[in-house]
Order: sequence, then C-alpha cells, then structure tokens
Amino acid sequence: MNEIVKDPVCHMEVLETSFATEYAGGHYAFCSAQCKERFLASPHLYVGFPGRPAPAQEGKEVIKRRRLFLSAPLDAGQAEQVKRALLEMMGIHEVSIEEDKIEIQYDLIKVTAEQIADKLALIGAELGEGWMDRLKLAFINNLEEIEINSLEVEKRDGFHYPL
Repeated sequence: MNEIVKDPVCHMEVLETSFATEYAGGHYAFCSAQCKERFLASPHLYVGFPGRPAPAQEGKEVIKRRRLFLSAPLDAGQAEQVKRALLEMMGIHEVSIEEDKIEIQYDLIKVTAEQIADKLALIGAELGEGWMDRLKLAFINNLEEIEINSLEVEKRDGFHYPL
C-alpha cells in the first residue's frame, strides 16, 4: 500500500511513489517533474543538514521579478494563453502582460529561471508564427541585462565609480 508523504518543495501531499527519488539515504516524492528537478538541483535548500533546517522547511520564499521585452506585442488571446500557461507552474505568483512587456513574479525556491525559460519555449511553440524564438530571445536578453547590471560598481557617497 502506498503511503502519503509531503513533497519537500511545495509541501503538497503525494503518494510515496510519485516522481520518487533517493537522496542521502532518504526517500522523497514529488507532485511533479518540476518539483523533483528543483529538489535535485539544490537538495539542501529543502532538507537542510542535521540540526539545521532548510529555508523551505522554515517557509521562506525568495521572490524574484523578471521583465521581458518582446520584439512585437502579443494580441489579447496570445497574452491570455501565455499568462494562463505560466500561472499553471508551481511557484509563479503573478504574470502581467502589457503590449510588448511580460512581467513575471515567482518564488525561486519553487521554480528556476531555466524552468520558466523552458515553459516559455513550449508556449511559443504552441503560439506558432515565430513566437518560440521571440519569447526565448526576450528571456535571453533579460538574463544578459541582469548580468551587465551586476558588473556595475556600487555607488558610494552619491558617486558612481567606473570599473
């Protein structure tokens, strides 16, 4: 008989055989492939270490916001399809789409940027008409913008010091 256990990523109750894996002598089960992938990428984020609870066990969230700029605006039907598909993902809190801008708010403990990028590629493939490349390019450009911004030297005393 299958026991009910708690998914360590999203805390849903699942059958012990659901997307099951072994890690460090423990047995873990998940509600979805997304939760299993997230766990395997950083297991101690969810199970901690002896005597030290994990951030997920303490109910912590790491809220991120991404703005993607598209080369062309989505029509109303496309925007609704993109929004609905993203909100189906575990950890996506909010999606707003205005003309050529998509804004996504998500919990990094439950979903990765890579998982969001993969989902956008799938959505783009469903939309057709070159949307797979447009959505992928918007995501890549966003990542490059974040990288460039992280290279900037901090402002001190109101001045911006160059590299």
